Amino acid sequence: MWNSSHKSHVMKLSPKNCILAAILLPFLTLACGGSNPDNTEPDPVVPETPVDPEPSDPPVTIVPDVTPDNTGMESNASALAAKITIGWNLYNTLEATGGETAWGNPPTTQALIDAVKQAGFNAIRIPCAWNAYATGSDYTIDAKWMARVKEVVDYCMNANLYTIINIHWDGGWLEENCTPDKQDVNNRKQKAYWTQIATTFRNYDERLLFAGCNEPNVTDAAQMVVLKSYEQTFVDAVRTTGGKNYYRTLIVQGPNTDIDKTDALLGEMPADVVPNRLMAEVHYYAPWQFCGLTEDADWGRMFYFWGAAYHIPGSDRNATLQEEDYLMQQFAKVKAQFTDKGIPVVLGEYGAVDRLTLTGKELETHLASRAYFNEIVTREAKNHGMVPFCWNMGTPLIDRTSCTVADTQLLQALMRGATDGKYPY
Repeated sequence: MWNSSHKSHVMKLSPKNCILAAILLPFLTLACGGSNPDNTEPDPVVPETPVDPEPSDPPVTIVPDVTPDNTGMESNASALAAKITIGWNLYNTLEATGGETAWGNPPTTQALIDAVKQAGFNAIRIPCAWNAYATGSDYTIDAKWMARVKEVVDYCMNANLYTIINIHWDGGWLEENCTPDKQDVNNRKQKAYWTQIATTFRNYDERLLFAGCNEPNVTDAAQMVVLKSYEQTFVDAVRTTGGKNYYRTLIVQGPNTDIDKTDALLGEMPADVVPNRLMAEVHYYAPWQFCGLTEDADWGRMFYFWGAAYHIPGSDRNATLQEEDYLMQQFAKVKAQFTDKGIPVVLGEYGAVDRLTLTGKELETHLASRAYFNEIVTREAKNHGMVPFCWNMGTPLIDRTSCTVADTQLLQALMRGATDGKYPY
């Protein structure tokens, strides 16, 4: 169920109010210019003691399985967001549908997580797959897989890092099926998975946050209705497990985590039994010709140089759209839709590939441009109320084997942005 505060208000009359209305009606008619031939003043009427208005129905009812526990969960969503300096994504790892190492990364270790902390990050987003590791009509998650995810989360807790776990692409079971024909079965899955996940992590403190999905593919209002049902199922399932989960900060994804679609389609946040414990999430890879396109396409060519100060005169690889002004316009939309209304936002992913086939001045300018992009996105995200979590595109920021920084230029840019950006809450 979604917040219905936009409903029009209709007065409900009690029997006492009906009697009062009957007494007052003739005099109200006179006062409003009704018939009064002799123009005399009516006798004054002493109104009865006002009747208290009937309370409105609560937006949602949850009966928790375990008594709610606010210990270690004192921060609301804005206070919690303000504690996060900058986050890093543990990408292509636990969201890999063929196993943790299936997408080319070694197993995650405590040493890697400690290296992330040492580099200056105080938060980690852990994309996760679950459907790929579930069986049976009740969608039971494999116990070994759950234990492995828990082990990695514990590495993060040991390093005192704020940590997000989600349901990522996961084969597309939810992300690619925000459609009415899949709504019932996917809501059953969503409830089953989040009940199991939340129960496993019920005793973790506020440093652990849950995100309902990743980049749900929605193109119109009808699909948005379906996505809203998935997000409401997520919130309700987590709250129902009780304990610390009753107060845990939860993250709701906009359609495609696209700023424009979120602005146009999302509407109200899910209904919740506790106030101010929800965040929204969007991602930023604009322009894609600079951030992710690795070969020219019929719809556009790769950009190597982003930002007015980093264009090479005469080059046909300078960005021609979606530079600084566009970024500021997009982030202003997010601020108006969420931050200004007291809802913090997670910028769950952003980044740009490095194009190491370039040489000489072109390579130097490209890498400087890429660093600048990451710096300004980080800074302006924070200035507009978004918590930044960078996604490494190209050369690893931190080498997963040696657990050392592999891209100092990028790291320094990210940290400058994180230092210069100031949350408006």
